[in-house]
Amino acid sequence: MARGMSKTPASPKGKPAPKSQPRKATAKPEGAAPEGDRIAKVLSRAGVASRREAERMIAEGRVSVNGKKIDSPALNVTAKDRISIDGQPLPEAEAPRMWLYYKPIGLVTSNSDEKGRTTIFDELPEDMPRVMTVGRLDLNSEGLLLLTNDGGIKRKLELPATGWLRRYRVRINGRPKDEDFAPLRKGLVIEGERFQPMTVSLDRQQGANAWLTVGLREGKNREIRRAMEDIGFSVNRLLRVSYGPFQLGNLKPGEVEELRARVVRDQLGLAEEEEIPATRPTRNRGGKPAGKPMGKPAGKPMGKPAGKPVGKQAAQPSGKQGNPGRTAGKAPPARGARPDQRGGGKRPAGKNPRR
Repeated sequence: MARGMSKTPASPKGKPAPKSQPRKATAKPEGAAPEGDRIAKVLSRAGVASRREAERMIAEGRVSVNGKKIDSPALNVTAKDRISIDGQPLPEAEAPRMWLYYKPIGLVTSNSDEKGRTTIFDELPEDMPRVMTVGRLDLNSEGLLLLTNDGGIKRKLELPATGWLRRYRVRINGRPKDEDFAPLRKGLVIEGERFQPMTVSLDRQQGANAWLTVGLREGKNREIRRAMEDIGFSVNRLLRVSYGPFQLGNLKPGEVEELRARVVRDQLGLAEEEEIPATRPTRNRGGKPAGKPMGKPAGKPMGKPAGKPVGKQAAQPSGKQGNPGRTAGKAPPARGARPDQRGGGKRPAGKNPRR
């Protein structure tokens, strides 16, 4: 080999390069929330039942997930899971909807009554979907009751943290003075139960009775009646005229009116894609087609929940027991609202012994 030529340099000696290792799946941090939602929440969102009722259905063995019956609500499910109730597939969740309902005196706010009394659900129009009540009114109370097909909405509006003001026209027996209601404005404790402060205004005296306007932000059982009894007055009529921004308006006992999609979305902060589809023509309990569709064009959204309920018409119940709205004055509706805002046509509830 010629002296000027050099050999090809040899490969450097050393350790071979390490082989690439496959990536390990990132472990979920301890305590991370499981995927999906609780089964009772999913059933409630689908309009099958309230969360409490859904938990009862699960305990009764009526609910199956992926072909296996479950007996505990402590289970999260996702869209991939197959859920069935009594052997039938779970219907897809409908878009959230809400209705205003004038509950008449004499109806029970319950799905069923152990004493066999008529419930509000017995008197609702037949073509109504399955709905739940937001809160309740007792047997002898009347006025605005919100209905929804969405368990999430029901739960949200019933939570004390939501803080929506509920206004009532209340008739009591006696001749009270304004200072008599000071304990209610400060907050009461009755039999160990704390009642939050109420707003109370003395509107007028009508013979042996007095009309009041009462506002509160919680929904304890018979709260107003119990509070009035505690200061020495008995309630002989109680009418709810507003719940947050929603007003009783011109509804008559037993009538139902659906809210426009935009109103529900704006007031509850729902995403736009959850907008309620256009409503269909309705029929009354007799099965005949109704003349008007449920949704009339509406005005601007209601804005923030505020303001007093509508005056005369909103506070006037039917009957010959006196006019609770005569001296209440015409209060403005919820801020930003217009009278034509509720888009649903009024719908009679059919036969109603109290109308």
